[in-house]
Amino acid sequence: MGAVIARAVGFLALWLVLAGVDLSDVPAAAVAVGGATWVSLRLLPSQPWRFRPIAIAGLVVRFLRQSVVAGVDVAWRALDPRLPVRPGLVVYLARLAPGPTQNTFATLAGLVPGSTPVGPVEGGGLLIHCLDVDQPVVAQLHTEEALLRLALGLPADRARE
Repeated sequence: MGAVIARAVGFLALWLVLAGVDLSDVPAAAVAVGGATWVSLRLLPSQPWRFRPIAIAGLVVRFLRQSVVAGVDVAWRALDPRLPVRPGLVVYLARLAPGPTQNTFATLAGLVPGSTPVGPVEGGGLLIHCLDVDQPVVAQLHTEEALLRLALGLPADRARE
Protein backbone atom coordinates (compact mmCIF):
# COMPACT_ATOMS: atom_id res chain seq x y z
CA MET A 1 0.00 0.00 0.00
CA GLY A 2 2.92 2.32 0.69
CA ALA A 3 4.11 1.96 -2.91
CA VAL A 4 0.64 2.88 -4.20
CA ILE A 5 0.47 5.99 -2.04
CA ALA A 6 4.04 7.05 -2.84
CA ARG A 7 3.52 6.69 -6.56
CA ALA A 8 0.13 8.43 -6.49
CA VAL A 9 1.63 11.35 -4.57
CA GLY A 10 4.50 11.51 -7.05
CA PHE A 11 2.15 11.52 -10.03
CA LEU A 12 -0.05 14.13 -8.36
CA ALA A 13 3.00 16.33 -7.79
CA LEU A 14 3.95 15.91 -11.45
CA TRP A 15 0.39 16.84 -12.47
CA LEU A 16 0.51 19.97 -10.33
CA VAL A 17 3.88 21.01 -11.77
CA LEU A 18 2.72 20.51 -15.35
CA ALA A 19 -0.91 21.67 -15.14
CA GLY A 20 -0.93 23.94 -12.10
CA VAL A 21 -3.56 24.10 -9.39
CA ASP A 22 -7.09 24.51 -10.74
CA LEU A 23 -10.16 23.03 -9.04
CA SER A 24 -11.82 22.43 -12.39
CA ASP A 25 -9.00 19.98 -13.21
CA VAL A 26 -9.67 17.72 -10.19
CA PRO A 27 -11.66 15.06 -12.15
CA ALA A 28 -9.05 14.87 -14.91
CA ALA A 29 -6.24 14.85 -12.34
CA ALA A 30 -7.89 12.01 -10.42
CA VAL A 31 -8.24 9.90 -13.58
CA ALA A 32 -4.70 10.68 -14.74
CA VAL A 33 -3.11 10.03 -11.34
CA GLY A 34 -5.11 6.84 -10.81
CA GLY A 35 -4.31 5.56 -14.29
CA ALA A 36 -0.62 6.43 -14.06
CA THR A 37 -0.36 4.77 -10.66
CA TRP A 38 -2.07 1.60 -11.89
CA VAL A 39 0.07 1.41 -15.04
CA SER A 40 3.29 2.04 -13.11
CA LEU A 41 2.48 -0.76 -10.68
CA ARG A 42 1.70 -3.14 -13.54
CA LEU A 43 4.82 -2.29 -15.54
CA LEU A 44 7.19 -1.82 -12.61
CA PRO A 45 6.05 -3.77 -9.55
CA SER A 46 7.20 -2.43 -6.22
CA GLN A 47 10.62 -3.58 -5.04
CA PRO A 48 11.55 -4.63 -1.51
CA TRP A 49 13.69 -1.51 -1.06
CA ARG A 50 13.87 0.00 2.39
CA PHE A 51 15.18 3.49 1.82
CA ARG A 52 17.64 4.77 4.38
CA PRO A 53 17.50 8.59 4.28
CA ILE A 54 20.90 9.17 5.90
CA ALA A 55 22.60 6.73 3.51
CA ILE A 56 20.78 8.33 0.56
CA ALA A 57 21.95 11.77 1.71
CA GLY A 58 25.50 10.45 1.94
CA LEU A 59 25.20 8.97 -1.55
CA VAL A 60 23.95 12.31 -2.91
CA VAL A 61 26.79 14.25 -1.24
CA ARG A 62 29.34 11.74 -2.53
CA PHE A 63 27.85 11.91 -6.01
CA LEU A 64 27.96 15.73 -6.05
CA ARG A 65 31.57 15.77 -4.86
CA GLN A 66 32.61 13.12 -7.37
CA SER A 67 30.79 14.92 -10.17
CA VAL A 68 32.78 18.09 -9.54
CA VAL A 69 36.10 16.24 -9.19
CA ALA A 70 35.46 14.02 -12.23
CA GLY A 71 34.16 16.95 -14.30
CA VAL A 72 37.33 18.92 -13.59
CA ASP A 73 39.43 15.84 -14.41
CA VAL A 74 37.64 15.29 -17.73
CA ALA A 75 38.00 18.97 -18.66
CA TRP A 76 41.66 18.96 -17.62
CA ARG A 77 42.37 15.89 -19.76
CA ALA A 78 40.56 17.41 -22.72
CA LEU A 79 42.52 20.66 -22.50
CA ASP A 80 45.97 19.31 -21.63
CA PRO A 81 47.28 16.88 -24.27
CA ARG A 82 50.02 15.65 -21.91
CA LEU A 83 47.48 13.97 -19.61
CA PRO A 84 46.57 10.40 -20.50
CA VAL A 85 43.32 9.60 -22.20
CA ARG A 86 42.99 5.88 -22.83
CA PRO A 87 39.33 5.32 -23.65
CA GLY A 88 38.07 1.80 -23.65
CA LEU A 89 35.53 -0.67 -22.37
CA VAL A 90 35.55 -2.62 -19.12
CA VAL A 91 33.08 -5.18 -17.85
CA TYR A 92 31.72 -4.65 -14.37
CA LEU A 93 30.10 -7.73 -12.87
CA ALA A 94 27.26 -6.16 -10.95
CA ARG A 95 26.02 -7.98 -7.87
CA LEU A 96 22.58 -6.46 -8.38
CA ALA A 97 19.96 -8.51 -10.17
CA PRO A 98 19.02 -7.27 -13.64
CA GLY A 99 15.97 -5.04 -13.51
CA PRO A 100 15.08 -1.82 -11.74
CA THR A 101 17.81 -2.04 -9.10
CA GLN A 102 20.58 -2.61 -11.64
CA ASN A 103 19.09 0.12 -13.85
CA THR A 104 19.25 2.51 -10.89
CA PHE A 105 22.90 1.62 -10.42
CA ALA A 106 23.63 2.07 -14.15
CA THR A 107 21.95 5.48 -14.06
CA LEU A 108 24.02 6.51 -11.06
CA ALA A 109 27.22 5.24 -12.69
CA GLY A 110 26.37 7.09 -15.91
CA LEU A 111 26.01 10.43 -14.14
CA VAL A 112 29.64 10.51 -13.07
CA PRO A 113 31.85 11.98 -15.84
CA GLY A 114 34.44 9.62 -17.23
CA SER A 115 32.39 6.41 -17.19
CA THR A 116 29.24 5.55 -19.09
CA PRO A 117 27.33 2.27 -18.94
CA VAL A 118 26.89 0.99 -22.49
CA GLY A 119 24.64 -1.99 -21.82
CA PRO A 120 24.32 -5.39 -20.21
CA VAL A 121 26.58 -8.33 -20.90
CA GLU A 122 25.97 -11.99 -20.29
CA GLY A 123 26.23 -13.13 -16.70
CA GLY A 124 24.66 -10.00 -15.22
CA GLY A 125 27.52 -7.66 -15.96
CA LEU A 126 27.52 -4.15 -17.35
CA LEU A 127 29.70 -2.94 -20.18
CA ILE A 128 31.21 0.39 -19.12
CA HIS A 129 32.91 2.88 -21.44
CA CYS A 130 35.55 4.82 -19.55
CA LEU A 131 37.80 7.72 -20.37
CA ASP A 132 40.93 6.06 -19.00
CA VAL A 133 41.04 2.27 -18.68
CA ASP A 134 44.13 2.57 -16.48
CA GLN A 135 42.04 4.18 -13.72
CA PRO A 136 40.48 1.88 -11.06
CA VAL A 137 37.02 2.06 -12.68
CA VAL A 138 35.87 -1.37 -11.50
CA ALA A 139 36.92 -0.67 -7.90
CA GLN A 140 35.09 2.66 -7.94
CA LEU A 141 31.95 1.04 -9.36
CA HIS A 142 32.11 -1.63 -6.67
CA THR A 143 32.17 1.11 -4.02
CA GLU A 144 29.27 2.92 -5.70
CA GLU A 145 27.25 -0.30 -5.83
CA ALA A 146 27.90 -0.99 -2.14
CA LEU A 147 26.75 2.53 -1.23
CA LEU A 148 23.62 2.18 -3.36
CA ARG A 149 22.83 -1.15 -1.70
CA LEU A 150 23.17 0.52 1.69
CA ALA A 151 20.94 3.45 0.64
CA LEU A 152 18.26 1.08 -0.69
CA GLY A 153 18.43 -1.15 2.37
CA LEU A 154 19.65 -4.17 0.39
CA PRO A 155 21.95 -6.68 2.07
CA ALA A 156 25.61 -6.08 1.30
CA ASP A 157 26.74 -9.69 1.23
CA ARG A 158 24.31 -11.32 -1.20
CA ALA A 159 25.51 -12.24 -4.66
CA ARG A 160 22.09 -11.69 -6.27
CA GLU A 161 18.64 -10.59 -5.14
